Amino acid sequence: MRQTKQKEMLEEELKKKTTFFTAEDFYQDIQKKKGKIGIATIYRFLNEKVKNHTVHSYSCNRRTLFSREKKTHSHFICEICKEQKHVNIKNIDFLKNEISGEICHFQLDVSGICEKCLKNEKRF
Repeated sequence: MRQTKQKEMLEEELKKKTTFFTAEDFYQDIQKKKGKIGIATIYRFLNEKVKNHTVHSYSCNRRTLFSREKKTHSHFICEICKEQKHVNIKNIDFLKNEISGEICHFQLDVSGICEKCLKNEKRF
């Protein structure tokens, strides 16, 4: 992507991101600044950043989240209702014992049956 005023606007907005965001969130932030940039351009910009390892992408609730930093990201996914819930995992000793080397970050999806679905199954 060549250096244009659009790209400069995108770069400036990206610098403000301190947490996870979607392409749609990013698009809306640009629109608030009267930026006439289409959603397809936003996706191309973010995908280029992912390819260049300056932005990282994560799958969450069938959406793609982006982050400027590599972050640990974990979910519990219900096998019945398919709901995904973010899980904070502070201790990864169980992984350190299995992996030689240093873990920098990870994305972990755990499958099971959520509490709501377990309660519904017990009713029958």
